[in-house]
Amino acid sequence: MLIKEYRICMPLTTEEYRVGQLYTISKHSHQESEKGEGVEVVKNEPHEDPVHGPGQFTEKRVHLSSKLPSWARAVTPRIFYITEKAWNYYPYTITADSHSLQCSFLPKFSIYIETKYEDNCGDSENIFHSDKILGDHEVSFLDIAFDEIPERYYRSLEDPRFFSSAKTGRGPLREGWRQHTKPIMCSYKLVSVKFEVWGLQTRVEQFVHKVIRDILLIGHRQAFAWVDEWCGMTMEEVRRYEQETQEATNELIGLVAPALSVSEVGQPTATHSAPASAPSTPLSDEPPDFLSPPKTRPRKKSAPETLTLPALRERTGAE
Repeated sequence: MLIKEYRICMPLTTEEYRVGQLYTISKHSHQESEKGEGVEVVKNEPHEDPVHGPGQFTEKRVHLSSKLPSWARAVTPRIFYITEKAWNYYPYTITADSHSLQCSFLPKFSIYIETKYEDNCGDSENIFHSDKILGDHEVSFLDIAFDEIPERYYRSLEDPRFFSSAKTGRGPLREGWRQHTKPIMCSYKLVSVKFEVWGLQTRVEQFVHKVIRDILLIGHRQAFAWVDEWCGMTMEEVRRYEQETQEATNELIGLVAPALSVSEVGQPTATHSAPASAPSTPLSDEPPDFLSPPKTRPRKKSAPETLTLPALRERTGAE
């Protein structure tokens, strides 16, 4: 198991980001979905926890077939999905419980993510009580303005180095912005990836962490770049936007019969412990040696036009 802690600062307050997070996830999921591919929302409902209090439970099916790297597509079925479950007790969340995010064709693969949000610049130590984790874990600061993201996901309008918010007056972000920007908050994410296959464990776990790192950077960049769209929305308004966008996204994806099932279990416990990560081996971006990637790869289709809240309401009213 490979455990890493990511700390991502934002020029927002945790209270502001509570709305921004919901808006960004919904909009991004819709943008990245198309016929037969994307994020299908199965459940999104209130949930009460004896320790963390009231929250929200979501269950999503992430249809991934064409979005996998070529070497991964070579060993996976043509059509499949992964079930993601999340318990949101903001400012604390649990995502992708290690028992509920397991593919039937990869029974020894799992991901677990704990998140805590605080109004600081990422200087809280031992926020996850890491003494409960056997062994040390790496802590990485991700800079939404100056860390690189994959070129195919870069949008100049979403670049925090150039974006300036008309509503809040925040941005653009300059070098060293975390030390002098107010307000500021930090997303602390403890990510555990486990792939128990001898000879591939370290390579696959490192690869998955790289993917997660890119996803975190892109999502937090968008949350800031879209601040003028969600700033001022109430929780009731963003929940309504979330529901309407999810319905539109599910309709966009369409009905696709899955070829694989995913194991499902109950809610995870409030604490998480794990053994130390596997011994380090050289990391390579190449696929496993026994796989030969296809020589050609279809170009990614453009993301569908994003439905804004007014457009969604107008569409719903017309129906």
